[in-house]
Amino acid sequence: MSQDSLKSRAAALLEHAGIHLDGSAPTDLRVHDERLYARVFAHGSLGFGESYMDGWWDADDLPGMFTRMLRAHIDAELKTLDTLLAHFKARFINLQRGEHAFEIGKAHYDRGNDLFQAMLGKRLVYSCGYWAKAGNLDEAQFAKLDLICRKLNLQPGQRVLDIGCGWGEALKYAAENYGVEGVGVTVSQEQAEFARELCAGLPVEIRLQDYRELDEPFDAIFSIGMFEHVGALNYRTYFEVARRCLREDGLFLLHSIGSNSAPSRPDPWIEKYIFPNSMIPSAAQVTAALQDLFVVEDWHNFGADYDRTLTAWRANFDAAWPELSKRYDNRFRRMWHFYLSVSAAVFRSRRDQLWQLTLSPRGVLGGYRVPR
Repeated sequence: MSQDSLKSRAAALLEHAGIHLDGSAPTDLRVHDERLYARVFAHGSLGFGESYMDGWWDADDLPGMFTRMLRAHIDAELKTLDTLLAHFKARFINLQRGEHAFEIGKAHYDRGNDLFQAMLGKRLVYSCGYWAKAGNLDEAQFAKLDLICRKLNLQPGQRVLDIGCGWGEALKYAAENYGVEGVGVTVSQEQAEFARELCAGLPVEIRLQDYRELDEPFDAIFSIGMFEHVGALNYRTYFEVARRCLREDGLFLLHSIGSNSAPSRPDPWIEKYIFPNSMIPSAAQVTAALQDLFVVEDWHNFGADYDRTLTAWRANFDAAWPELSKRYDNRFRRMWHFYLSVSAAVFRSRRDQLWQLTLSPRGVLGGYRVPR
């Protein structure tokens, strides 16, 4: 196919989404290198993302442009060999077991605490905030942490487990405000060291540990933004671990991104540059994995709040760039913009959701009253 033919095909696809090549609207795509078309049709999202990192194209409103693309399902027209390989690798190879379980920590969460401290705000909470009554990012993260504690009905003296504890903010909040003691596990060395320092003086233990090794009793469990790294071949094991660690009268809260369609295929660009070995679960996968282990007491969706969270993260990242640029180059800046922008669009378009499931081993006697 000639370059002119590829350009015409790209223009026709974009027209379906109301996007114009080299137009004047904020969501229009401005091309700086005509090799873009061949690269995208050959490599799909991987080629599109890499070409942006290389400065081959721009758009003034990246999240808005991606939202238009997703709502028009343009991504379905760009399935390539890269997409197929990522799908089959995720489906048939257990990429999250053994030493592989620690790869996400090294590849993403160990990039540097300076990056995440600049981006995430007052609290290092790398998951969706709860914006029901919040006016800014810090209030939304405070509200999210408190919502989780209230959903679990935490009481002083209880022993709590955080599966995928990140930088320790959730356990710190629960210990300081609800009087609990806790254990947090993470596969990131950087996170573990930071969390231990953050929680110093509190009855909180932070471990660099695979969640599959856990086998001890807890009164409550929460897992915030970690299930996306578990992998479909391990979902059942994950819930079995939570079940064996949770006391009979305890509650388990799972906070995770979820797909409202068929099990999602890993995106080749996200897989290569942002979250290796990760995948978004579907509702069917979750319910099948927890069957006969837990009663679903509540299933709360506030996925639209992730758009506001990601938008706030990008604003923080941009404000901090003069300082961050001393360590990160311009290609990294464009990569991070692409990541945050396409992620915001996924939630703005309602393609993905944010779920909080509250689970009990045998059902709460008399029923579970849902705090919001």
